[in-house]
Amino acid sequence: MHRGEVNVAAVDLHYGPKQVLMSTDLNVAAGEFFTLLGSSGSGKSTLLRVIAGLLDPSNGSVEIDGRDVTKVPTQRRDIGFVFQNYALFPFLTVAENVEYGLKVGKRPAAERAKRVNEMLDLVGLGDLRDRHPHQLSGGQQQRVALGRALALSPSVLLLDEPLGALDRGLRQDLGAEIRRIQQETKTTAVYVTHDQEEAFILSDRLGVMTEGRIVQVGTPAEVYKQPNSLFTAEFLGKTNRLDAVGHPAEDGTVTFGNGRSLRSMSPIAADAECTAVVRPEQLGVHTSEPTGDDVDVLGEAIVTSSRFHGQRQAVALEWCGTRLTADLNPHQELPSEADRVWLTVPRGQTPAFSK
Repeated sequence: MHRGEVNVAAVDLHYGPKQVLMSTDLNVAAGEFFTLLGSSGSGKSTLLRVIAGLLDPSNGSVEIDGRDVTKVPTQRRDIGFVFQNYALFPFLTVAENVEYGLKVGKRPAAERAKRVNEMLDLVGLGDLRDRHPHQLSGGQQQRVALGRALALSPSVLLLDEPLGALDRGLRQDLGAEIRRIQQETKTTAVYVTHDQEEAFILSDRLGVMTEGRIVQVGTPAEVYKQPNSLFTAEFLGKTNRLDAVGHPAEDGTVTFGNGRSLRSMSPIAADAECTAVVRPEQLGVHTSEPTGDDVDVLGEAIVTSSRFHGQRQAVALEWCGTRLTADLNPHQELPSEADRVWLTVPRGQTPAFSK
């Protein structure tokens, strides 16, 4: 057992008659950066608060480093918690905020001073140690909160939408700093966000949550490329939904109304109605019918618009009565509105889900 391992088993939680967590399991390895990703009301922050001991589950258990902490008070769980609203003490300086937990824990003065200096260096606020929170930017305040949470060297760091109140550019910069600090300190992190891009960039693994359940766990690449449901596929990015039916003789092959077919990554029963999910960046657009063993040809389509978006060209298409979008490299030869083109998808890389 390594320091910082978290295990949540069959946790339920009710708010009155409403159940907000439903038999939830979660395993986070020591030293891992794990993200709970979901929309508002999915249960991600509630689960984080159960791990922290701020909420008591109706059923189930929470273990940290193999110790059952389900009934253990928050202050005895060896965790640090970073809130979205920072929760700094306005009457204390930066250094005093970072020192607060050490002081409550009655650490010796020399040890406190040494640790505060280490934390201020770690979060890059040594020059601002004597300022008060109202004299800091939002990003600086969040760094203070992070330093305070890490000052006690917790085995697990819990972060509840810590970047949600910041603008996009600052979120990216501070997110990278959080990841750097987590790796440098080798602290296990459980991070809550609704921002898919943030989750992809920061996480070793992530868990997608909806309606009080974790519906898929994996690395960012695994969950994005191999979603286990239509919900997960659409939650994690733009999609094109293609209605199809399972091929009667070839498991995993689905066919469309125009007679074309593709080899999906999913088993689909013969003649079962299904939805194939193609990401815009997977959709190839060609001026003539392509050939090759690595692609499936969907047939012809009409370009309805073509718009420059900087790093990509968004091409809207009409295919078999369905509107599709392709994201193309803007430096390649691009189709124009009303052009007739051919569409392809990479063979075996498209998930399909029975209806």
